[in-house]
Amino acid sequence: MLLVLAVVWSLPVGALQWLAAHPWVPIVLLLIAAAAGGVWLHRRRETARWNRVRERGLRYALPQIDALHHRQFEEAVRDLMRRDGCPEAIRVGDNGADVKATDPFGRLWVIQCKHRKAGLAGSAVGTPDLHVLNGTGRPVHNGDVVVLVTNGRFTDKAVAFARSQRLHLVDRHLLAQWAAGSPPLWELLSAVPSPRRPTSGS
Repeated sequence: MLLVLAVVWSLPVGALQWLAAHPWVPIVLLLIAAAAGGVWLHRRRETARWNRVRERGLRYALPQIDALHHRQFEEAVRDLMRRDGCPEAIRVGDNGADVKATDPFGRLWVIQCKHRKAGLAGSAVGTPDLHVLNGTGRPVHNGDVVVLVTNGRFTDKAVAFARSQRLHLVDRHLLAQWAAGSPPLWELLSAVPSPRRPTSGS
């Protein structure tokens, strides 16, 4: 045990003595660490910058959207909201909401996504899905703008129900405009609530 303790004690002592004889080593190590940290920070900033560029230029064609898995469709909607100026848009997939985002005007968007592999030929989105969204969009998620997005279509009853409950519908045709790089979704929809905070021009 004494021998082991002596060896263990001699290691740090020897290291300190060696460093004292070579004072330039810690300086070099610090410079290397600082350089590595600088490179890492630069790469992180560049990645963030390119992500912002990618989001601004994000485009989807309908065939691309149709080929997505339903979770990927939710992520695509999230990314489109980020592209339009909602950097903190997230995919939640909980309690009737798939995407939540706060727009540049302070409005909270609660979005439910319904993907149809067959597009227009798939089953139409009906009132049951809207009942779920209507029951959670504002009461649970406190949404200002409550939206259902599909790459398919809605039944007539769903359209009438949405109108009566101030829900917003994005069908295949409107989705095609939005995903192709049209103005932000709030400029494509009618009767969107007023901004919560003033715009830069007011």
